[in-house]
Amino acid sequence: MRLLTLILLLLLGGLQYDLWLGKNGLSDYRELSTAIERQQQDNLVLKDRNSLIYREIDDLTSGLEAIEELSRNDLGYIKQGETFYRIILKEKDQVTEPDGAPYDD
Repeated sequence: MRLLTLILLLLLGGLQYDLWLGKNGLSDYRELSTAIERQQQDNLVLKDRNSLIYREIDDLTSGLEAIEELSRNDLGYIKQGETFYRIILKEKDQVTEPDGAPYDD
């Protein structure tokens, strides 16, 4: 009876070792679970980005407003009779030349 108990305890210990520390054990399961969660979050971000791109494609193929906006922003087009004002802010560290003709050395 003692021999059977000892064998069963050794078998149980071996199974516990495989469960906790062996290949495909609980530590591997936890690592894979966190990797899956990270990948699912990344997939959601990419899915949102893709849907935004698809909406922009649909807008470009069907709507003239998006084409007008892109031509205004990227190419600088303005409508006829429209006045365009561009405000350029000076940087704090930007060096400006004094008024008058540039220096000739």
